[in-house]
Amino acid sequence: MRVALYAVKNKERWHLWVSLNIQVDNVWWSGVGGEGWNGQSADKRVLLSADLPLGWAVKLRDNVKPVKGMQEWTEEHWAGYLANLLQAEINEEREAGGEWKNSTQVHPTDSFKEQTKRFALSAQADRLVEALSGRSLLQSEVEALLEEKDPLLANTWQAAAQLAHLQGRLKLETACSRAEESQGKLRRWSSGVGKRAKQTESLQKAAGEVRRERGSREVGGDTLRESEGGDFRARLPSAGGLLRAAALRLPRLRLPLRGAVARRADMRCLRCGSVATGRTACAACGLAGCAYCEACLALGRSRACALLLRSAALPAVRCTAGVSPTVAARRWGLSSAQAGAAGAALGFLAEPRQRSAAQGPERFLLWAVTGAGKTEITFPLLEAVLLAGGRVLIATPRRDVVLELAPRLGRAFPDRTLSVLYGGSPDRWGQSQMVLATTHQLLRFHQSFDLVIIDELDAFPYVNDPMLAFAAEHACKPDGRFIYLSATPPPELQRQARNGRLPHARVPVRFHGHPLPVPQHLTMAPVQLCLKRRTLPGKFKKALGRSFAREAQIFVFVSRISHIAGLLSLLRRSFPGKTIEGTSSQDPERAEKVAGFRSLAISLLVTTTILERGVTVPRSDVFILDADSGLFDEASLVQMAGRAGRSKDDPDGSVIFLSPQWTRSQRGAISQIRTMNAIARRQGLISKERWI
Repeated sequence: MRVALYAVKNKERWHLWVSLNIQVDNVWWSGVGGEGWNGQSADKRVLLSADLPLGWAVKLRDNVKPVKGMQEWTEEHWAGYLANLLQAEINEEREAGGEWKNSTQVHPTDSFKEQTKRFALSAQADRLVEALSGRSLLQSEVEALLEEKDPLLANTWQAAAQLAHLQGRLKLETACSRAEESQGKLRRWSSGVGKRAKQTESLQKAAGEVRRERGSREVGGDTLRESEGGDFRARLPSAGGLLRAAALRLPRLRLPLRGAVARRADMRCLRCGSVATGRTACAACGLAGCAYCEACLALGRSRACALLLRSAALPAVRCTAGVSPTVAARRWGLSSAQAGAAGAALGFLAEPRQRSAAQGPERFLLWAVTGAGKTEITFPLLEAVLLAGGRVLIATPRRDVVLELAPRLGRAFPDRTLSVLYGGSPDRWGQSQMVLATTHQLLRFHQSFDLVIIDELDAFPYVNDPMLAFAAEHACKPDGRFIYLSATPPPELQRQARNGRLPHARVPVRFHGHPLPVPQHLTMAPVQLCLKRRTLPGKFKKALGRSFAREAQIFVFVSRISHIAGLLSLLRRSFPGKTIEGTSSQDPERAEKVAGFRSLAISLLVTTTILERGVTVPRSDVFILDADSGLFDEASLVQMAGRAGRSKDDPDGSVIFLSPQWTRSQRGAISQIRTMNAIARRQGLISKERWI
């Protein structure tokens, strides 16, 4: 995308503005007034370019600082100054084999001077801001949203967006920019008299060289137009030509930018935070080496010239003082352990501490064992924020968990609107008070939510993915709140909680008050060897027989998808009267099979870690084959073991680790489970005991 760029002096300060529709800016700065329009004219305006690549224009807008004497600058002064700021971009374009050409022609359009047209555009800006509230969308996504939600805006939205931007309600950003730009590290020129004189001398020298190069193409009759609040003239200045000419003389320019980064900074994607590693010729901006991000390519190409629209954030709501555990227990049917954790979290929302995060939203860890009822514990938190008029987000790594949580949230909050977002979901553009989403969907939000709850933050794909952590933090309002939910928090968060640097609440017992089933170990040959021998060990079959005899629903976890088909064949041959199925992330019928397993139509399900979390099936037993595999760490083993004993009608399900070796991960998982049981006993939270 290419845009206009101009400078405005207002109340003794200079600002640069990017424009999608220069006619809207003309009327805005004329001070015409009216509903939604500026009533004070600008002191002075300077059109710097009518047709500049968006990424370059945004860099200039964000980094040009006011300098004394700027109002007397000539066209050549501006050209030299801007060319120096764009030195890295111009050099990259040369290296890519391109030659930047800047057009200075504006095609006249409706100037919106008539009051009725201004009123109509103001109303359109209101509708656009409402549609984009809390969003971070590329131009193509904005157009898709409007096509579905407000078709009347689909063809005229750019003028409305420009007005909303001037009003301060929408941000116009480039999807990829350099690291120092996004962090605002470029500082203003020195205001010292001696240095300022040298800067002016350098600019004049560069301008003189440009003039000599242009020879007979005299620009004296085509000077930079400065307007005193009126429209920019149809006859536009040749600043673009001078800027390009000044760029060709860049090695001779020595403009001192104090604090500027000498080395070439990485281009980064503003949507996901990743380094923009791709380069390609781009028809949209005309550059030969337009940068783009490959990390979030699945959501649409984020390019250096792509427009990224973001709504301006509103202040986060403040919750009232937290309710007592007794009230929470009575209102939501929570156990004493659940109610205590909910009360601690509500106190955190009402009086946030100032030490849980170096920057960004305040954080709280809800550390609860598998089957503790973490979802129910969050209900009082959701209610508190919703009653205060805020928006809440519940993010979870996997689609399966989203689909399971959606009906539970709907039943708990029947009077609140709920959007359910995952890849391919039908209501991706809906505006609602509650959003339940997979973590990848957070890339389309920006400073939207007062409360963000991250479920299973240690699970794939959220764990060790900086892109998703970046998206989650930016989806929350700067003064909003983060709640982390996990049965197996990452070691760093555990250390912060133990050291008192992270507010937290621990729930060491399940909602039904029974201890966690402690895994047993059986020695068994590797699955691959069993498949090669075409037989299953007797100990394994005997243990399965006991589970079938008590009519349990049986999870059999394997470390590799390739093992599922062969294992199914051996299991069906060993237990011919039982309904046995297998599923994985590559299975197109996964949802149907999981539903069949829940409904008892399937007795045994062979699966991978895709079902290690967020799936509750009553009366379950768990078998983990190749438990010594490097693919199963301590957290995975704890999560898989947590599928057993979740029902109050069958709290003593069995868990068996089967492997030829006894590994550190297996010992650690069993130790963690026993530790939680011991804490629950010390706190008097175990209502019924089964000694092992």
